[in-house]
Amino acid sequence: MIEKLARFSVLGVSNRELPPRLLAAMREQQDSSEILIGWIQLGVVVTFALLYTLAPKTFSEDVEFAPVPWVLAVYFMFTVMRLFLAHKQRLPDWLLYISVVVDITLLFVLIWTFHIQYGQPPSFYLKAPTLLYVFIFIALRALRFEARFVTAAGCVAALGWLLMVLYVVTDNAQDSMVTRDYVVYLTSNSVLLGAEFDKIISILMVTVILTIALYRARGLLVQSVVESTAARDLSRFVPSEIAQRVKTADHEMIAGEGEVRDTTVLFADVEGFTTLSENMPPTDLINTINEFCTAVAEPIERFGGVINQFQGDAILASFNLPKTDEAHAANAIRSAIAIQDILRSRRFGKDIALKSRIGINTGIAVGGLVGTVDRLSYTVLGDDVNLAARLEQLNKEYDTQIMIAERTRQLAGPDQFRFKRLGSVRVRGRQADTVVYTVLS
Repeated sequence: MIEKLARFSVLGVSNRELPPRLLAAMREQQDSSEILIGWIQLGVVVTFALLYTLAPKTFSEDVEFAPVPWVLAVYFMFTVMRLFLAHKQRLPDWLLYISVVVDITLLFVLIWTFHIQYGQPPSFYLKAPTLLYVFIFIALRALRFEARFVTAAGCVAALGWLLMVLYVVTDNAQDSMVTRDYVVYLTSNSVLLGAEFDKIISILMVTVILTIALYRARGLLVQSVVESTAARDLSRFVPSEIAQRVKTADHEMIAGEGEVRDTTVLFADVEGFTTLSENMPPTDLINTINEFCTAVAEPIERFGGVINQFQGDAILASFNLPKTDEAHAANAIRSAIAIQDILRSRRFGKDIALKSRIGINTGIAVGGLVGTVDRLSYTVLGDDVNLAARLEQLNKEYDTQIMIAERTRQLAGPDQFRFKRLGSVRVRGRQADTVVYTVLS
């Protein structure tokens, strides 16, 4: 029954049901937690050492053996080794369980040595406030978000303290040091079993509470990892800005939601793609196109653009939608120039030179989700978006590689780039003529 509870969170998610990549993400979080635990433990050891060094010594300076420094030295070496292994990510579960046992054991050994160092009966160490550190060691295991290690620490601590009490009451058969008088207990080395029972109950109750809390928190951790991974994966299919909106939206996003904004649209296409696809095996073709898309995407994103669609060998990018950019027209032109520079300077696939035709236009566009209830995608739509695609095709007639509409040139600033007027054209599907330009690198 306990094993079943350990495998399931309150959300009903089992580790065995999670895909390997999500489990890897959770293990990465746990590995970082182990490093944090190691540093905190090292801090506890240093604190012990400082307190021991600064505290006044009431025992004789002639004591031949002072066990506390030796125990602290052993614990320090163990903690350093554990921290080293945590950084190397070499802490298997069995070693973590051993670490829990060693932590509690060394703490209790340290407490046990007090009566030797101070020359008192064993009952002396039962009143040491150092026992409170056991709650630190139990709570530390919660940083890993695995309740089994908290449970192990609590059980080891409760059993350890029970053995410490049994040692006290059985050490001297003639005098068990047990009393029922609370005043005598506080003012002498006598043992009040009820007080020691309270300590054990407190250890177990803290353990149970932390265990329950961790079961609930682990469910939220699993849900968080799933959602963050899904959002990261979603950003590979839609613009990262849209993925972030989906993640933080206070309601379910549906088709038809969008925003209207003045937008500069860049449409890029591979020149001679049909011929290229006829003379190339499909696997080589898709690898070549992927290299092309990767190369083209870099300057677009560098200048603030957002790639909305990969349409085979074509790329549709928008500036100022969905990401705000006041210099959207100029940045779109800069992206186009950078793309052409990249294509001229490198080869793709199996030593293939690629050329691209680019059309750029600025106008009112709507960006939003389109599709069905079960399947949505983000895109930008509008007549000015279509014009950018038409300008890309018109590059064939003018033997150019970048064609820019009049409004884009005006917003970009005629003095920022070297424009060349190509003429006035009647684009299919539009009644008014469009003045077009190309830009010189």
